[in-house]
Amino acid sequence: MRLSNSYFFTLREDVKNEESKSGNLLVKAGYISKIGSGIYTFLPMGYKVLRNIENVIREEMNKSGAEELLMPSLIPIEYYEKSGRADKFGGTMFKLQDRYDRPYALGPTHEELFTTVAKKCIKSYKDMPFNLYQIANKYRDELRPRFGLIRVREFIMKDAYSFDKDEEGLAKSYQIMKDTYHNIMKRLGLEYRVVEADCGTMGGTLSEEFQAICNIGEDILFYCPFCSYSTNLEVGTSYPHDYAFEEPKSPELIATPTIDDLSKFLKLPLEKIAKTLVYNIDDVLYAVVIPSSYEINETKLQKLLKATNISLATKEEVESISSTVGFVGPKDLSIPIIIDEDILKMSNFVIGANQKDYHIININALDFNYDYVADIKLIKEGDLCPKCGKKLIFTKGIEVGNIFKLGTKYSEAIGLNYMDEQNQLKPVVMGCYGIGLARIMASLAEQRATLNNLNWPLVVAPFKVAIIVVNTKDEECLHIAEDLYNDLKEFDPLLDDRNERVGIKFNDMELIGIPIKIVIGKNILSNKVEIKYQDETAIIPLNAVKEYLEKIVNNQLL
Repeated sequence: MRLSNSYFFTLREDVKNEESKSGNLLVKAGYISKIGSGIYTFLPMGYKVLRNIENVIREEMNKSGAEELLMPSLIPIEYYEKSGRADKFGGTMFKLQDRYDRPYALGPTHEELFTTVAKKCIKSYKDMPFNLYQIANKYRDELRPRFGLIRVREFIMKDAYSFDKDEEGLAKSYQIMKDTYHNIMKRLGLEYRVVEADCGTMGGTLSEEFQAICNIGEDILFYCPFCSYSTNLEVGTSYPHDYAFEEPKSPELIATPTIDDLSKFLKLPLEKIAKTLVYNIDDVLYAVVIPSSYEINETKLQKLLKATNISLATKEEVESISSTVGFVGPKDLSIPIIIDEDILKMSNFVIGANQKDYHIININALDFNYDYVADIKLIKEGDLCPKCGKKLIFTKGIEVGNIFKLGTKYSEAIGLNYMDEQNQLKPVVMGCYGIGLARIMASLAEQRATLNNLNWPLVVAPFKVAIIVVNTKDEECLHIAEDLYNDLKEFDPLLDDRNERVGIKFNDMELIGIPIKIVIGKNILSNKVEIKYQDETAIIPLNAVKEYLEKIVNNQLL
């Protein structure tokens, strides 16, 4: 591309309405343009980066044996009604009607359509396994779009679905996709971790996320630097806490402040205090008891009860069980009680007395009734790895990929069945595998950029090489630059032949993040050019430039 006759611009000032580094730099560098809240145009260079990411994903997916197709974004709402998800998406689903008042949705995800397409092919166990994928737009009405391309309302996703006759087959398909995702992330140069995750509205038996490590990530991750354990906050567990055992004492009612000031008032550590919160879970009130040093993990709580709706009880609901907010305790309550597993290990601890300004000290688990015991707490910094007992490390991540073992959830809902070897009708076992292309683009920008400049890896960069002509009034320099530009077409070069000050040219090339820069300046008098790559600068004879670039590119793209 010759800049003198191309669509190209950069901004000198930071963008006011972009709160992330990647969003700010991508707009400043002319890669994307904001059209509305969570809606962006990919400008020519931004679209090239997106296509380069897409090419890597497509190459690896094709290597895995998956077959590409393309599905519509405009989908009759009945497909989501069959699976029972039309209501579960709630306000995140864009809904509309055609001229005949028939309801449609802009597809937020395509499990139902892939399952329907598979029905046309699968009749017998002999028709499997296979894997279908697409790279297409998705639409979700996010409540709060933010961080540039990281949380948007329209986005491009690669989603794939495997179809197998049994769980053993799914395990093989799942591993193939997991290996494929590792290959994709490594080729793209992402710093990432794979963490166990909650299956959420997708359903299924297993979910793992590919998380790009990033300070602005919305997901909280924990991992062990000494073993393979890694997880996100929603499903994470930790090594059992070590509570000192004491001989049981007699419970005693005492006047106290609320639990917020209780530790100081009683001169006790939080590990000696249990807090009780009342939840409304599918219209049933539950008392939930955990050590005060932890918070309740509502995802674990919801999964424990296989619940649909979960929320903290109102003041009126708490009072309806003869208790009072700030002083709720599990003793003598008339509602189901769920305790965290750590409560069983605590000795002579403190609970609310269900009356204002009073708590009970020297309580043990034998002193009250409970209905469930489970791990229902959020892990926190300082917790120990459940596998090896070493301290877990806390970080943040951006979810760029997700793989699921869906099982038979969608095949049973849509009626995707097959005849097995004994002529028995059985539901197909499915897997689901997604990657967000723009999220990868934003994550690379976040991880690799400096404060003021992008820094793309070679495989992703819109142009691998930028040829910068210092003096465009020098006809000989322009002629050499043109010859070099034509000779290096395999490296997808950009020729900066603009009639601009050389400082502007250098600043622009740094801002847009082209990895390799060839400067045609004073060294041309001796038939040499300056080549800048990463932190290295070399003076290379003109006739050796191509060979020099081949060494760089071949080494980086192995």
